[in-house]
Amino acid sequence: MKPFSYMRAAGPAHASAAAANEQDAKFIAGGTNLLDLMKLQIETPDRLVDINHVGLDGVAETQQGGLRIGALVRNAVLAAHPSVRRKYPVLSRALLAGASAQLRNRATTAGNLLQRTRCYYFYDTTKPCNKREPGSGCAALGGFNRIHAVLGTSEHCIAAHPSDMAVAMMLLGAVVETLRPDGGTREIPLEQFYKLPGDTPEREHVLERGELITGVVLPPPPGGRQVYRKVRDRASYAFALVSVAAIIDADGKSRLAFGGLAPKPWRVAGADGMSDPDAIADAVLAGAVGHGGNDFKIPLTRRVIRAVLRDAGSA
Repeated sequence: MKPFSYMRAAGPAHASAAAANEQDAKFIAGGTNLLDLMKLQIETPDRLVDINHVGLDGVAETQQGGLRIGALVRNAVLAAHPSVRRKYPVLSRALLAGASAQLRNRATTAGNLLQRTRCYYFYDTTKPCNKREPGSGCAALGGFNRIHAVLGTSEHCIAAHPSDMAVAMMLLGAVVETLRPDGGTREIPLEQFYKLPGDTPEREHVLERGELITGVVLPPPPGGRQVYRKVRDRASYAFALVSVAAIIDADGKSRLAFGGLAPKPWRVAGADGMSDPDAIADAVLAGAVGHGGNDFKIPLTRRVIRAVLRDAGSA
């Protein structure tokens, strides 16, 4: 790990300004992803800005009947929160499907949204990776790519987004609240928060330098049954090969979001309101491209969609 300076922020504005004033500063809260990347020298910040004590750890109902989740709410706390379990069970289930109990006790809401891909070649500094070193190439294209994306990729990157929580939040229509170094604020719909790799796979989101996530707002809970299903190589501590977050109404019409398929949580608005699993799969998988080792994800997604709708209908 390379040397770095450390400071404890006194508040959100202090944290944002401090991060903006350094060429390469990172916010740290739980550190469950960042510290691993620093040990491998994939992330080499000059300064860590500790935001654990800036007061962004509350969960409260909004006047509109939704929920505001502070950026520092731990994943375990959020999964167990009575309002989440009662009104947004898909979010609770997605959180509990992620990582391990120990990591969920440390990982934060904002950190979960910002975690980096688990691409093998991103983590191996001896291999080319455009996300880690722009212009070096993408070793996954011709390498072992079982866990990689089949949608939204480019010739420069086929890495998949790793978050379970973000898939459920995408389904629920979450909005990310941020604070800029100049004191301005933004409200960014999660569907607009992540960037596809295109020619710049190193740019994963729309946040600017020093911009701090302060919270996530969920709209009022939707009607219908909420389901989260995750297919993975082992029963725990594994990232999704394919995951589906779904809201299914009494008529069997669905709204879905997917994990494991793309560089960001994947939603296809054109599939909303459908009830036929094959039609949904056709809409979702339009343009899907396998890369050899991950070809199986395309038929697997069809089977998972069918299983989710079947199980919801029999509940």
